Amino acid sequence: MLVKTGNDTREISSVWMENSDIVMIDQRLLPEKLEFFRATNTDELCFAIREMVVRGAPAIGVAAAFGIAQAKMQHKDLRDVAEKIKSQRPTAHDLFYAVDECVAEIEKGSAPEKVARDYCNRIVEECRKIGEVGEKLIFHGSRVLTHCNAGALATVDWGTALAPLRMAKRKGRNFFVFVDETRPRLQGARLTAWELGNEGIEHAVIADNAAGYYMARGDVDIVITGADRITANGDFANKIGTYEKAVVAKENGLPFYVAAPLSTFDFNLKNGRQIKVEMRGEEEVHLIDGTRITPETSRALNPAFDITPARYVTGFITAFGIFRPSQIFALKEKWRCRKC
Repeated sequence: MLVKTGNDTREISSVWMENSDIVMIDQRLLPEKLEFFRATNTDELCFAIREMVVRGAPAIGVAAAFGIAQAKMQHKDLRDVAEKIKSQRPTAHDLFYAVDECVAEIEKGSAPEKVARDYCNRIVEECRKIGEVGEKLIFHGSRVLTHCNAGALATVDWGTALAPLRMAKRKGRNFFVFVDETRPRLQGARLTAWELGNEGIEHAVIADNAAGYYMARGDVDIVITGADRITANGDFANKIGTYEKAVVAKENGLPFYVAAPLSTFDFNLKNGRQIKVEMRGEEEVHLIDGTRITPETSRALNPAFDITPARYVTGFITAFGIFRPSQIFALKEKWRCRKC
């Protein structure tokens, strides 16, 4: 992804491996600071995943793949490390997918670092192809609404929901993006807006509860989000607030697309009722930049994700084409034949 620092613009990934260290952009500090977190062991990697130093389902998966390689290089028990890494965040399927695939390949005798790098490269290439497939939905003058961050920060490079926007921009199209702020951690306001600014894509941050206002006014043409887990029937988990956007889009006759690599599909689950939703700490709701905004006597509830039923999805944008929910069974064979 393009990153502007002062007068300099450079290409950078959100996660990579240096020798046995796992290096990642510390997403907790953006957009104020561009700094890097270095995980030298499993405990530090688990901290980075749990505390959202690295976030976004595909990027978490890649970080986990590097973590499995690191553990093997440090002569640790792979099965123990695998369970520890997988326990950090329960909803994103990519985390489990990456760990299981990489453990299996390493136990077959494959070189650990090559296994992890191949996995990373595969995710990046899928996201690039998602961009190529999805850019056809973005026209000159399109007005796009997105929720949370599904850009390069969340996927190592290109992004899922943002990949079609990056491709459309490179093809010379001008369009506008409504960026939901995405309470409580503000991934839209902090991260998506930062990425779009680096790319020179026109956008504006809006409060989460303003999205319906703009959809009802006819100011939005298309909604595109990412996903954290997609079940066999097309139900999907994504950042809390996605379900509301999908329902309001349907009410206003707007197309609602979900962009995701194969690693996000979980064909072992029949429907969204089987997805475990992560509940995070109350302080994320109570505090903004360390300042409490709620009464001391109030509790907070903080589900990190919600489940959107397939009936609200126009199509899934994948590296293999755009599929309606009733068509995603066609992806199952590709998913079954995956290799780390």
